[in-house]
Amino acid sequence: MEEIVLEAKNMKKIYNYRTENAFEALHGINIQVRKGEFIGIMGPSGAGKTTFINNISTIDQYTEGHVYIKGSEIRTMSSNEIGRFRYKNLGFIFQDFNLLDTHTMYENIALPMSLAKADKKVIDQKVHELAKKMNIESLLHKYPGECSGGQRQRGAICRALINDPEIIIADEPTGNLDSQNSTELMLILQKLNQENGVTIVMVTHDPMITSYTSRLVFIKDGNIERELERGDMSQEEYFNKIVEINSEESREAIRV
Repeated sequence: MEEIVLEAKNMKKIYNYRTENAFEALHGINIQVRKGEFIGIMGPSGAGKTTFINNISTIDQYTEGHVYIKGSEIRTMSSNEIGRFRYKNLGFIFQDFNLLDTHTMYENIALPMSLAKADKKVIDQKVHELAKKMNIESLLHKYPGECSGGQRQRGAICRALINDPEIIIADEPTGNLDSQNSTELMLILQKLNQENGVTIVMVTHDPMITSYTSRLVFIKDGNIERELERGDMSQEEYFNKIVEINSEESREAIRV
């Protein structure tokens, strides 16, 4: 039986809850993420993609329903417990890199382990090990502003991986990268998924980027509209199916 590492049951997000301005952004989301999956989250602007990913990953607090990560329900944890749980189990990659400009690349990468009060020698070894894999070891003493977008995103990946998380949450990770760096990043994530068994949940608007995943979840108006498993499809066949779904949704939006 496949292990479920992340699950949402009837998850709702309501802004301005219990006020006359209440707005329900997510409407009873149900989803299971299996260990080792690489899931792409797509949908039109304003569909609730980022709200969805934030609420299943402890960044935001869902209003109703249940969210379980590795069997633990997030709502039952204290803020300190959530912090420790996050450092141990989750890695985050964002579109704008979220690196601290006043810290070197080394310090940015080491931050999650530093917050977890890990041994300095262990931190140093892990930072250099990851930086070498990502080909940015020579940049460790530079500041993010002295590095290119691709280099900063590689640093962000190192930071996401520093605690050996079982799950990576990525929100538009290629959004600020050119096509070459986007492809390189996706090959890195795909390798982490296929060779290291890291589970990845990624928001993107780009069908080509989604074609590196193993399952597409299409969100529309705060609901999961449809899903597509890659299965035995080639990347090209999977890409064409994703484009087809996006085209159908676009035509439907025009008709409306």
